[in-house]
Amino acid sequence: MKATELRQKSVSELGEELTSLYREQFNLRMQQGSGQAARPDQFSKVRKNIARIKTVLTEKKKAGEAS
Repeated sequence: MKATELRQKSVSELGEELTSLYREQFNLRMQQGSGQAARPDQFSKVRKNIARIKTVLTEKKKAGEAS
């Protein structure tokens, strides 16, 4: 997921994407806690994608884009 792709989405779409990434992050933590973590590289990827979406949301908020 690239920032240029995210900038083309609306604020509501970004919010939905952020929610799904938070769920995925939670599921990865649960898998790790139960010893089933199959792909440990996913932790950092999900975390970075969350940061990208939050950055784009902040940019849009400062630019004055609503909904």
